[in-house]
Amino acid sequence: MSEDEERLIERLRSIERLFDGATTPGERTAAAEAMERVRQRLAEMKDSDPATEYKFTLGDGWSRSLFVALLRRYGLKPYRYSGQRRTTVMARVPRRFVDETLWPEFEKLSATLRAFLDDITERVIRESVFADDSEPEEVAAGSRALPP
Repeated sequence: MSEDEERLIERLRSIERLFDGATTPGERTAAAEAMERVRQRLAEMKDSDPATEYKFTLGDGWSRSLFVALLRRYGLKPYRYSGQRRTTVMARVPRRFVDETLWPEFEKLSATLRAFLDDITERVIRESVFADDSEPEEVAAGSRALPP
């Protein structure tokens, strides 16, 4: 495993610890208990806030994989109907859980993962295809004159 990958994994874990309330090594043990409490809270929410079928449309396979992993982490069962796109994920989950826990955590983890993937992509292109990774020149709309 590369140093970059190790840093990414640690960043993702630190985000999880923030959501679980663990910020020090001693609290990491408590994070497992926190996860169990989240699962229990989810079960309690199902009584007061019945599960609703949600359709999540994710932009790409990376986001989909991350989101499915989060659902499974919380004991939820992702699915999709035949004929739905591969980037669509269905789940029955209480609205409050989606709003307070699931979606905020997904957004933070996704942003971190996306930044990592963007960095790697840019580096690979710069090192193996062409070193100039500057933006293309902007020309006036409707202009027939092409840059030299």
